Amino acid sequence: MAIATLKEMIEAGVHFGSAASRWNPKMKPYIFSKQNKIHIIDLRETLKSLIRSWHFLAQTAAQGRQILFVGTKRQAGDIIRQEATRCESYFVANRWLGGTLTNMNTMRRRINRLQELEDLETSGQIQEFSKKMISSLTRERKKIFRNFEGIRNMKEVPGALVIVDPSTEHIAIAEGMKLGVPLIGIIDTDDDPTNLDFVIPGNDDAFCSIQYLVSKLADAVIEGRKNHAIQGAMKQRAEAAEGKTPEADKGIETPGDFTQVGGFSYGGKEEE
Repeated sequence: MAIATLKEMIEAGVHFGSAASRWNPKMKPYIFSKQNKIHIIDLRETLKSLIRSWHFLAQTAAQGRQILFVGTKRQAGDIIRQEATRCESYFVANRWLGGTLTNMNTMRRRINRLQELEDLETSGQIQEFSKKMISSLTRERKKIFRNFEGIRNMKEVPGALVIVDPSTEHIAIAEGMKLGVPLIGIIDTDDDPTNLDFVIPGNDDAFCSIQYLVSKLADAVIEGRKNHAIQGAMKQRAEAAEGKTPEADKGIETPGDFTQVGGFSYGGKEEE
């Protein structure tokens, strides 16, 4: 089964770029043509990049690493939350707070505060405070929850970042670069692809386009998790057969270099 097809991407509107007057010259390799003053993205390049990113994410997940999905713009927030939850990954869908990756100790203190406020409500102890204080604590809990909902269990730097619209998420990119985290970006023709490790050119403004691309990347994580679980079970069975005491999982390596994808045919037969 194909990971993605040109027909599906056209139907999702992935090929529509930004206004030609606002284009970034660094995106020239990914532009096919111009129609009605709008750049048309070369979906052959999108397909190749999407497949490379898919295999990289599957490999990373198969090694037991976590993925962080980031998309805080209005069109992307709900999709990021939905797809990251589906593939059991971390996400930031409301606002990227400076230091989310580079100052995780401070982030953990805020998350601990969230847990305290939730415990107050769950136990009913919050009713011992005045109405004004209850209102204040409730607002504080909701605010912290919005910002940390998808990363409250994140205790280490993720294995990769999936980003929708790098210009909006420039702080996340800067932190990822500082820590050497691989960056996968869904990027329109008006943006700068320089700092991305995997450039997926596509419409990052339309709901259908974002939904299509992010869902494919989430599918890759799900596939990688399946492989990780299967290989982990095989390892345990092998150790049990040899009479060994199972050791802590040190990560599973998948055979082959999945970051290299070749043999793409421009004639119509698509890679799988």
